[in-house]
Amino acid sequence: MPANHAVVYEGPGKVEVKEVPYPTFEVKDGPGVNPANVGRKVPHGAIIKSVATSICGSDQHMVRGRTTAPAGLTLGHEITGEVVETGPDVEFIKTGDLVSVPFNIACGRCRNCKERKTGVCENVNPDRAGSAYGYVDMGGWVGGQAEYVLVPYADWNLLKYPDKEQAMEKILDLAMLSDIFPTGYHGCVTAGVTTGSTVYIAGAGPVGLAAATSAFLLGAAVVIVADLNKDRLNQARSFGCETIDVSQGDPADQIEQILGTPEVDCAVDAVGFEARGHGADAAKEQPATVLNTLMKVTRAGGALGIPGLYVTGDPGAEDEAAKHGSLSIQIGLGWAKSLGFTTGQCPVMKYNRQLMMAILHDRVQIAKAVNATPIPLEQAPQGYRDFDRGAARKYVLDPHGMLPKAA
Repeated sequence: MPANHAVVYEGPGKVEVKEVPYPTFEVKDGPGVNPANVGRKVPHGAIIKSVATSICGSDQHMVRGRTTAPAGLTLGHEITGEVVETGPDVEFIKTGDLVSVPFNIACGRCRNCKERKTGVCENVNPDRAGSAYGYVDMGGWVGGQAEYVLVPYADWNLLKYPDKEQAMEKILDLAMLSDIFPTGYHGCVTAGVTTGSTVYIAGAGPVGLAAATSAFLLGAAVVIVADLNKDRLNQARSFGCETIDVSQGDPADQIEQILGTPEVDCAVDAVGFEARGHGADAAKEQPATVLNTLMKVTRAGGALGIPGLYVTGDPGAEDEAAKHGSLSIQIGLGWAKSLGFTTGQCPVMKYNRQLMMAILHDRVQIAKAVNATPIPLEQAPQGYRDFDRGAARKYVLDPHGMLPKAA
């Protein structure tokens, strides 16, 4: 049995690469594991050798101490890898397959899974619907920023790449299928982006850039990306986006300068609960700012896609209400404008096969758009620090030294 090293959360601002147990086909007790899941048998699972596993903004929320994540939690929910072992109940996935792992863990059997709502599977998290690898309050499934990871319900969850050699040639693009590309695409689809749309995307981090890429793929006429970070705005401009620096004032005024009108057809929140204010308030954390701005700048009858993360508990929030997930949302404005809202985890399996085909047939270059940057597993702590400082990159961990050969 080989050694298994992984990125482990050790407390606010601190991650380390440590040796962790090699996965087995049973859920073991450990940091963050739901007691009701301990001892759960996983004969339907597969053990994956991680080829690429990325650092996500959602991970950063935990590392900043903005959740109740326990020390010792193995991080990582963006996983692409090779199957090295399958459980006795796995029928179709085979050893040697190169696969994408949706960050949602789903059983394929419950009502929600059968309705393609795999982000809120009812059977994998004893506390509530919805689960993910390496994430607080998500059932305790061990994270995938590791050399090896267990994936349950392998026949259902895993997306097999049809040609392994071809996939390795595009592995950095395909690594985005586990989360940020489908998440950005879901934000655009639920916002109603279509041919000729004008689109406002709040946030130029990897999910915002993936949403911008998705908007163009869906036929948008103009994509406007807003952020406070100049390097990330430069990255958005590198593939054709218009940009807004929200530290310079009201986004509506800047939208009007671009479009001749202060409103857009569709809007996407790719920021979430650690949002900051606009204009003179740009240095202050104001978690409702993005949602209220989106309602203001979206035309009546339009829709908002909200893949940005919001939480029920934020111990680091600056006001008491926000600590419990309560924000000062101008719901009356949204109601008056008949706006549609879609929130929650992206159901990755709803989109990942189609987006895989777009990548394999050269319809999109998502890795270039998000500036995907491979680093060795042992450099993960530095990657987290650089990402937290606002690096305009999507850091992709390379546990087995396979990415440089593929790039």
